[in-house]
Amino acid sequence: MLAMVHMSDVPSFPCRLLWGERVLRSVANLTHRDGEEFLALAPRVPVRTEVTSYPQAQAQQALDDLRVGRLNGAAVVVP
Repeated sequence: MLAMVHMSDVPSFPCRLLWGERVLRSVANLTHRDGEEFLALAPRVPVRTEVTSYPQAQAQQALDDLRVGRLNGAAVVVP
């Protein structure tokens, strides 16, 4: 049995688009009610948060710390 896949040339593009870009995003796909239910439950679970704040001028340091695992929890960049 022989399976064939049609192959086309891979388009050329600058490697910086693949390896150099960094994007910070905030993602929230919960509803308001989800938040209310979580906050009502949180005191019974013991939810512990760990947040490290970085001034905006040190955003690259935040990315570096995340990349190498120097943080527990979340990194927050503040203006």
